[in-house]
Amino acid sequence: MRGMFSFCPVCNNQVLSNELEWHVNSHFEEDELDRDFELAQQVAMAPPSPTNNISIEVDISFEDYGEASQASSSTAGKANRDQEISHLAKVQLKSDFYRVEGGLLNLLRTCLYNEGNNCTSIVSGYVDHYQTLRSDRGWGCGWRNIQMLSSNLLHERKEAKQVLFGGSQFVPDIPALQRWLELAWQRGFDQIGSSHYDRNIYGTKRWIGTTECAAIFRSFGLKARIVDFDSTESGGSRMNGKKRGRYADLHGPMDKFVVRGVGSDTQTNGRSSDVIETLGRQVLVDWVWKYFTGLTSGSFDVSQRITVSEKTPLYFQHDGHSRTIVGIQMQKGFRGSEDRFSLLILDPGHKTADLEKALRRQKGWQGMIKRGPHTLKKPQYQLCYIDPGIVSSAEMEQLKTIDSTLVSF
Repeated sequence: MRGMFSFCPVCNNQVLSNELEWHVNSHFEEDELDRDFELAQQVAMAPPSPTNNISIEVDISFEDYGEASQASSSTAGKANRDQEISHLAKVQLKSDFYRVEGGLLNLLRTCLYNEGNNCTSIVSGYVDHYQTLRSDRGWGCGWRNIQMLSSNLLHERKEAKQVLFGGSQFVPDIPALQRWLELAWQRGFDQIGSSHYDRNIYGTKRWIGTTECAAIFRSFGLKARIVDFDSTESGGSRMNGKKRGRYADLHGPMDKFVVRGVGSDTQTNGRSSDVIETLGRQVLVDWVWKYFTGLTSGSFDVSQRITVSEKTPLYFQHDGHSRTIVGIQMQKGFRGSEDRFSLLILDPGHKTADLEKALRRQKGWQGMIKRGPHTLKKPQYQLCYIDPGIVSSAEMEQLKTIDSTLVSF
């Protein structure tokens, strides 16, 4: 039986899928000591003024975070977990990031507006871009996307601001997020996923995905949902080495786009793989358009060039990398031609300063942010989004099992 291959996001070489994580991390382990020394020099040389835009994160908080981890290994019970949560809320550090004056998405909306009358765009209200640093390059993109989602929730949703991260009202750094995930596991959220990591993620360079994102937000009572897009014959998902099968529970606005697998639907029988791939791309794009526009409520006006969405951004996962979808653009077709869609994506791998420069100059930003359906070449994708509201204490048990809606094509 032949192994599955994936492309390394660093060197673009083909490697076995089950060795991809090790391969990517190997690019950065060789110079780990040099990077630590360089980071220490940056900290020592940085001016004391907090007004500069140097984005440096130093893991000086591991001892404090570790106190909660050590306590959890020796005792169990709700009282002790509450104490750990309270302790972590006090010692967690705010994640530093490059702050864009006026907001990055305000700059994006200006660029989209200036593209012309034949384009309609809908974009999330507010998102801070958290870029990958040297200290987390190769493994940290999932955590950076969680930070981007968190920045939106803390800015746009009052109920989320009150409960997220112990009510701290800021986005924590990666070590703190790792501890929040471990505490979620200890409370029973996503037991299948936690066993994959041996219930230990703190201080590691392990990759994470949509299920870990959902587990963190669900542990605070937020309604995080996962949608699974799959064009493989098995119809299952293999994100981050975890196999997930079909789930019967359908939730959210995606019911219209549920398409049976190729072998069970006479409408798709006999179609070439290229046709199925094209269909799959459009299914995902249609779902994203419907999600942001909220067409079921009839509230979206397609005549507007720019509309600000109340929906959260989408954690966008595929094999080897993850990004954040902050909106979508439709370019109206001419003389009977089909409308063209572009996903609007923030990539943690981009430098925030480069994004800001391109958006302010209104030059080169499309190549960094816009992604058409033709770029969706992976066989499997996952999205994570968060519905409004906080569940009751009685409903928290239902959130502990993290399922997904499967959209196959």
